[in-house]
Amino acid sequence: MALPNKPLGETKAVKDPEVEEREVDVLIIGGGMAAGGAAFEVRKWMSDDQSVLIVDKAAMERSGAVAQGLSAINTFIGENSPDDYVRMVRNDLMGIVREDLIFDLGCHVDDSVHLFEEWGLPIWKQSDDGKNLDGKKGQKMGTLKAGAQPVRTGKWQIMINGESYKRIVAEAAKLAIGEDNILERVFIVELLLDANKENQIAAAVGFSVRENKVFIIKCKTALIACGGAVNIYQPRSVGEGKGRAWYPVWNSGSTYYLGMRAGAELSMMENRFTPSRFKDGYGPVGAWFLLFKAKTLNGLGENYAASEAAKQELERYAPYGTAAVTPTCLRNHLMLFEMKEGRGPIMMDTVSALAELGKTMDKKELKHLESEAWEDFLDMTCGQANLWCATNTLPEEKNSEVMPTEPYLLGSHSGCCGFWVSGPDYDWVPDDYKIKADNGKVYNRMTTVNGLFTAGDGVGCSGHKFSSGSHSEGRIAAKQQVRYAKDHADFTPAISQSTEEIVDMVYKPVRNLLEHCAYTTAIDVNPNYIKPNGMMYRLMKATHEYGGGTATYYMTTSKNLEIVMEMLEMMREDCDKLAAGDLHELMRAWEIKHRIWTVESHLRHIQYRKESRYPGFYYQADYPGQDDENWFCFVNSKFDPKEQKWDIYKKDYIKIIPD
Repeated sequence: MALPNKPLGETKAVKDPEVEEREVDVLIIGGGMAAGGAAFEVRKWMSDDQSVLIVDKAAMERSGAVAQGLSAINTFIGENSPDDYVRMVRNDLMGIVREDLIFDLGCHVDDSVHLFEEWGLPIWKQSDDGKNLDGKKGQKMGTLKAGAQPVRTGKWQIMINGESYKRIVAEAAKLAIGEDNILERVFIVELLLDANKENQIAAAVGFSVRENKVFIIKCKTALIACGGAVNIYQPRSVGEGKGRAWYPVWNSGSTYYLGMRAGAELSMMENRFTPSRFKDGYGPVGAWFLLFKAKTLNGLGENYAASEAAKQELERYAPYGTAAVTPTCLRNHLMLFEMKEGRGPIMMDTVSALAELGKTMDKKELKHLESEAWEDFLDMTCGQANLWCATNTLPEEKNSEVMPTEPYLLGSHSGCCGFWVSGPDYDWVPDDYKIKADNGKVYNRMTTVNGLFTAGDGVGCSGHKFSSGSHSEGRIAAKQQVRYAKDHADFTPAISQSTEEIVDMVYKPVRNLLEHCAYTTAIDVNPNYIKPNGMMYRLMKATHEYGGGTATYYMTTSKNLEIVMEMLEMMREDCDKLAAGDLHELMRAWEIKHRIWTVESHLRHIQYRKESRYPGFYYQADYPGQDDENWFCFVNSKFDPKEQKWDIYKKDYIKIIPD
């Protein structure tokens, strides 16, 4: 059940919190679209004697990447084929993807979109005469499931009125799983392996961010769906706006941290996403490119993407650079190329786009078009609309600057880092893409740790899921979780850690502060501990300057990586000295620990891969360009929780869908 919003002021932490222990068959960790899909689906497959619990750090109505809303669903197959979906994702991610996972998702994702509409999400429709109908007008055309045509902004995207998108999806999830099976505002910070069974998930531990309470939740199977990683690099917005980012700021890499610390195999963690967005407000550009047909111009007013220089630059990255649709990273690369040549800044030509569309419209239609330009932001990034107001920007009169953001780690958007998971147990799926559990069976979306599943941002090698795909993948994983729990009905999870050891681990920052705070008069300055805010600046400075942040146009070198690795090692050691005086600060302490481990795995992969596979996202200056002869493969890694050592290695790419 949900705890209410706290009154003004943070709850002070105490040395000895209350402890609550639970045991369930199926545990879902997270509250975003993937976890919401799992919560909606899970009880359909459970028997009466099975139990389930979903645990969310926030409240599900406003949790995850869709919390602020969306203006489009970016993955809807519709009249397309799953084969073409695989080809699109493969091209955008420079050729190396898990085609089994992508195809499998492509076969199921539309069902989630149909459910969203059934639950009340307004989806734009095309009228019989080709007009765009949004809101209630669109609903009059019927449903997608019944054959109504959505408003396509691209081959895969459809427009929605999505300011309440997440609330709609969360309501359905809560009704399906039942209020008694929901634990909100509880932050899971570590997973525990079983004391008796090798490589078997056994429990999750965390704490309430509203009351002094530690939770120990034993389980037969767990799903980690806590989103990607934000604020691992210094944002472009600093000072007053340092908390502004494109992806939600509460995504602290917990998905990756929880799995890697339990020994789950990671894949393609070198891949990152540095989206191009409206500068400072981080407003989305997709609708402007696809719906409004806008173009970007360099500082000289030139359509640089259509220039001969751009064409020659893209030919260096054939066949992806010469494909019909230029991959996202290469579109970034062209922007950076222009800026480095002194032809910046890059401007979105909103003026010409709206003027061109307005030529075929009457005054009423034109006014509606202009309102749609604002609604694109109000649906999902209202801060950008505020910035337009604050800078006297009318998009029909004044163009706006576009800029690549700081890097993020995710597996559901135009990025593909995450865990190496099992594909579906179909005969066309290569054996190398299937992970066999201890009973010899294959469970779709299970990691290399028995009973540990993931979805959405957690699944590696298969980006372009977005909101609908993450929801659908959560549903796929939940069904397999129940199957796993039934197959292991006689398994009783056991953990080797005592209750006091767990509490000491979770509340260590609190105990650090209480033990040493009297040593100095300034509570934030103390030789015995470091506050999470200080550690945040320390991490961001290191990655910003040495790990390919915006400070260096996303470029790093072998020597820079050596330096930042040494810094990260010291930061991990110093995490034992983190201190927290209240529950919010305790949450921040654990978040920064999750971020440090996550970004280290990312940089270890960049260090290992001796090429620059994703120009525009990052550059390894010692190994410029792509080396398909030696590096057309996955890079996987594993942290051994017993030996406390990393192992990193290549894994073969297997092509399934022909060009």
